[in-house]
Amino acid sequence: MALPSLNLSSLARRLGLCLWLFPVSVPVLAATAPWRDCEEPRCPWLITVPAGSFMMGSPETEPGRHPDEGPRRRVTLRAYAIGQHEVTFAQWDACVAAGGCPAQPRDQGWGRGERPAIRITFEMAQAYVDWLSRSTGQRYRLPSEAEWEYAARAGTSTPFGLGERIDPSIANMAGGFTYNGSVRGVDRQRTVPVGSLPANAWGLHEVHGNVLEWTADCWHEDYRGAPRDGRPWLKDCSQGDRRVLRGGSWYDRASDLRSAFRSGLWAGNENGTGLRVVREIGR
Repeated sequence: MALPSLNLSSLARRLGLCLWLFPVSVPVLAATAPWRDCEEPRCPWLITVPAGSFMMGSPETEPGRHPDEGPRRRVTLRAYAIGQHEVTFAQWDACVAAGGCPAQPRDQGWGRGERPAIRITFEMAQAYVDWLSRSTGQRYRLPSEAEWEYAARAGTSTPFGLGERIDPSIANMAGGFTYNGSVRGVDRQRTVPVGSLPANAWGLHEVHGNVLEWTADCWHEDYRGAPRDGRPWLKDCSQGDRRVLRGGSWYDRASDLRSAFRSGLWAGNENGTGLRVVREIGR
């Protein structure tokens, strides 16, 4: 499928604005409609997000903040495409059937199909994106931490891409926890099918909760020395080391679903873990 173009100047003219007023873009206007490289279940739906910059990490005043979320810094990224949803069991099972993925992880009895694939180690996630690259002829990979947070925020600076608060009506999380005055709600104690809950301003679903999502970055205790161009931070990293996961899961409390929250787990961990893909464009 042809890649959608980002005709931002046309959008700006329609609104009677001058594009030079917006050195990056108007975030809500910038994301494309979903597209994909091939038919399901092999290819995930993608959203193209614009080149731009943002403040990565959390301010010291944000409730629930951890020291590893700073120091905040401005990161500048090129345009890329990211999965509209977490990779599903249907997509994962297609990879296994084609011989590209090593194992068929258990679904806990919750069902497969459109539920996000779970019990995925870092190596398994890498095998999936490598297979997707080979089968489509395009460059798929895991997102960097910066790419993940930029897409999750979708132009916001609030704790969540969906606003100041979060609760089980808009995120799959541990329902007994509150955040910043939010309300308690249903504790589903399992994943939900992708696309079940509201999307952020750029059209991404379940970036907060449902499953933890692997990134390419190695774990570091804070952002001192981290890249400022969106690349994954791989310094002093070897196979099997701790990697960064983002987004929280169905069993996590609300504060652990924040856009800036980071988890560092060993590459062989499979507890509540899944993935969301990035597809490079214009390279």
